[in-house]
Amino acid sequence: MKVPFNWLLEYVDINKDINEVAEKLTLTGSKVEEVIEKGKEIDRVVTGKIIKTEKHPNADKLTICQVDVKDEVLQIVTGADNIKEGDIVPVALHGSTLPGGVKIKKGKLRGAESNGMLCSEAELGLADEDSVHGIMILSEDTPIGVDIKEILGLNGGVIDFEITSNRADCFSIYGIARETAASFGCELKKLDLSFKENNENISDYLKVEVQTPLCRRYMAKMIKNIKIGPSPEWMQAKLQEAGVRPINNVVDITNYVMLELGQPLHAFDYNNIEGNKIIVKMASDEKFTTLDGVERQLDNSMIVISDAEKTVAVAGVMGGQNSEVTESTNTIVLESANFDGVTTRLSSKKLGLRTEASSRFEKDLDPNLVEIAVNRACHLFETLGVGEVVGGVIDIYSNKLEPHYVRVSPKWINDFLGTNINVEDMVKMLNRLEMEVEVKDELIIKVPTFRQDVKIKEDVAEEIARLYGYDIIPTQKIVGEAVEAEITKEQKMIETVKRTMVASSLYEALTYSFYSPKVFDKINISKDSELRNAINIANPLGEDFSIMRTTLIPSMLEAMQRNILRDNKEVGLFEIGKVYLNIGKDLPDERYKLCVAIAGDVDFYNLKGIIENLIEALSVDKAEFERETNNPIFHPGRCAKLLVRKKNAGVLGEVHPDVLENYDLETRVYIAEIDLPTLFEAAKLDKKYKPLPKYPAVLRDMALLVKDEVEVKKIEDIMLKQGKGIIEEIRLFDVYKGKQIPEGFKSVAYSIIYRAEDRTLTDEEINKVHNSIVKELEEKLDAKLR
Repeated sequence: MKVPFNWLLEYVDINKDINEVAEKLTLTGSKVEEVIEKGKEIDRVVTGKIIKTEKHPNADKLTICQVDVKDEVLQIVTGADNIKEGDIVPVALHGSTLPGGVKIKKGKLRGAESNGMLCSEAELGLADEDSVHGIMILSEDTPIGVDIKEILGLNGGVIDFEITSNRADCFSIYGIARETAASFGCELKKLDLSFKENNENISDYLKVEVQTPLCRRYMAKMIKNIKIGPSPEWMQAKLQEAGVRPINNVVDITNYVMLELGQPLHAFDYNNIEGNKIIVKMASDEKFTTLDGVERQLDNSMIVISDAEKTVAVAGVMGGQNSEVTESTNTIVLESANFDGVTTRLSSKKLGLRTEASSRFEKDLDPNLVEIAVNRACHLFETLGVGEVVGGVIDIYSNKLEPHYVRVSPKWINDFLGTNINVEDMVKMLNRLEMEVEVKDELIIKVPTFRQDVKIKEDVAEEIARLYGYDIIPTQKIVGEAVEAEITKEQKMIETVKRTMVASSLYEALTYSFYSPKVFDKINISKDSELRNAINIANPLGEDFSIMRTTLIPSMLEAMQRNILRDNKEVGLFEIGKVYLNIGKDLPDERYKLCVAIAGDVDFYNLKGIIENLIEALSVDKAEFERETNNPIFHPGRCAKLLVRKKNAGVLGEVHPDVLENYDLETRVYIAEIDLPTLFEAAKLDKKYKPLPKYPAVLRDMALLVKDEVEVKKIEDIMLKQGKGIIEEIRLFDVYKGKQIPEGFKSVAYSIIYRAEDRTLTDEEINKVHNSIVKELEEKLDAKLR
């Protein structure tokens, strides 16, 4: 929120620089975003009166002006077409400076001498070029030869605040002035709310009916004999500094009061109010054109203002074109109301229409502010001679909001803050915030209705702390015993997984937990795959981030694509992240998965080795690999399932060429996706050691001729089963196909290590087991010794 400094100073009498005020307010809890000193760069720009104009003899679009700047008459050439003799305008003299460091010097334009420049609002930094046209025309009573900064109030600058949603009272100039007065310990000046009324009564002209409790208060005043025109220069300058474009005196007054007090007002053209009646109710399903000329769809969740026949405004958001103030308006109904904040926010969001009014109403304004604001507006209407205030007021206020009380002990406040503030100082600080305090055994604090954020004793302590000064509250060492936090078994295992992956020369990747539904087509999974049953995000950033992921593979492939296409040929990545499986309940099944991807001078067995390292690091028992040929993501001949205790724990293999093509990759990529909960169920973090063997081992080699389709795992399973507990290790050291090997067969060679823990094995024991292995292999796999 932009607060013009000179406007702020109208309510507090302090002799401080704008930066001093900004710093102090920051220290007392009002967050300052920026200090903008617009007039700081303006130098030697004064007001001047155009006393004569004539066409430039050498240029049709230029005008030569004689401009009186009090001490002299200057000849200035301009291309503006909105000026005439008698206008008072800003004049940049020779040697002057404008915002942006622009220097103005005298010279010649198409042969005619020009001793300065006539300035527009854009050139003075008061507006952009799209919102204004031509030279800035000042009011007729503006004195000439006076510094323009003094006329337009540009000596002060603007403080831009970020107001938190719980401080609706600060969403106004007067609210910030209240904070300034409290921060510096000075007096807050009262607003002039006085005005005269005629002898008529508004009740003879208008009836108001409130049909919804979501309108907590509705006040209406009537102004007759309206004279539509521009508002005074001082008002326009304040509005522009605060970021609001002046429109006409009626609209400007309502905007001025809104900025000043934080209470939005709205003016209806009385002649467009059918049936002389205003009804506040919930909307029906209807189309309604707002002031910005856009037709919008309303529904029954929105509060509207209507007359006897039609809707005339969306309450708290924007009025309608059918009742707006125009140049022909002569009587207005001035609305000052209070609407439910949540309803206003939801209506604004549904309509896609956020306004200055809605941004205030959604913060739940004080209903008692309604009367102050409408009286302030009536004062301005009368003072500026814009219209005549009709007597009486319509005020519907069923449940009046009263001040509330908070009780707190001064000792508790000091203990809580770590301070030693005496009670008298506490009372003074709370009084500066317009809180009345009664001192008994504790402080009994009467909190004004505009401070609904102060509800509990901690809130009171915060108010005292910020006025006392956070910067002077003494620092104290924390007293207590530090206790080392215990980490869970799952956390320990995840750390083990990370260490193992890093030890395998992989880099950790982090990807989003959501992606596009299109990724399922890119990885070639079937239309009926469970992976497609993803959870849709209610408010996605776009289609590319519209569902929660059910597998990490698409995200990992994108990461590999980014690396490989940027000429990083040797890539090794891993990610530990959650997938979100739709199990038909309110909450998804969130499961940790490990995804590993490698590319470069590697093959399937490098990937398998990484997973085997992990199995060993976690001491997973009963883990085995089984060929997988039906997974469309992977190459059918280079893919395996990981089984742990006969449960499917993941898949690993070479990515299918069709999938690689979808990712514009020509390099082979190997990926594994492991279900960590299944792995963790079979893991053992406690290491058990046994002594080194005392008895010697016996090594026997075995070369077998088997058919191509026989898997080595089946051979090893038979060996171990027949091993009678004396096989310590089986090592596959050769697989050969070629000369001397028949077509359709392969040679598989093993080293088998025999050892017993309690004795030295005899040749007879070993031969018996070895022979039984050979026999079983011949019977089950049709294997033959070579």
